[in-house]
Amino acid sequence: MQSIALHDTLYIRPADNLSLEIQSDLPLSAGEDNLVLRAARALQTAFRVPSGAQITLVKRIPMGAGLGGGSADAAAALKGLAELWEIGCTLEDLCEIGVKLGADVPFCLHDAPRRARSIGETLSPIAVGRTFPLILIQPCAALSTKEVFTAYHQQEGLRRPDTEKAMRALEMGDLAALKAAGGNVLESASIPMRPEIAEARDALYAVGAAFAQMTGSGSVVFGAFETEAAAKDAYARLRGRWPVCILTETALA
Repeated sequence: MQSIALHDTLYIRPADNLSLEIQSDLPLSAGEDNLVLRAARALQTAFRVPSGAQITLVKRIPMGAGLGGGSADAAAALKGLAELWEIGCTLEDLCEIGVKLGADVPFCLHDAPRRARSIGETLSPIAVGRTFPLILIQPCAALSTKEVFTAYHQQEGLRRPDTEKAMRALEMGDLAALKAAGGNVLESASIPMRPEIAEARDALYAVGAAFAQMTGSGSVVFGAFETEAAAKDAYARLRGRWPVCILTETALA
């Protein structure tokens, strides 16, 4: 798992009560079901904090994308509120709260490349040699994670990625080796439901991506490029084809 430069922003201010405002064109709920408020409530309860906070979320990460946007927002809320409320807790304390909100929250709290095991909460550092320019395309509506995993478990004879070789490729900064070793086993379950995912992946390869695949359980597809110039040229050719087409890059910390 690795962070990317694309991000949401949380503004947190002191207040008597907890509240959340969202600045976005996306149809996001600012109610108690929002992960940011759930994270705030969980931290408040765990450390018996009497104060509140006024939180504003500026949303840029696409929804239903497989990019962990909600988990990243929850992690940012935990870190920011712990500082605002001067709780003095450890990263491990925050991870213990975060994993109950979502399996990806502990990774987002660490915010550095990690190998994830179990449901995603067991993390170990990995070496990554360099950053890569990325193009993100969301070619279709969001997928149900539950439906994707149900379809995945019904399949047989899936090609498995070679995680050890993929990690060595990341350490060397070798996208060709990463393509050969890596892969997303959920693609074969997701693509029959959303054929547009394969179309976007093929389009990224057609404009020079060195490695392209679906993120998480979808629906975003990323293309990694060897150079910034190659990514910018590809972006200029692709951005008119999909409503969501984003130029960004991987991040190391």
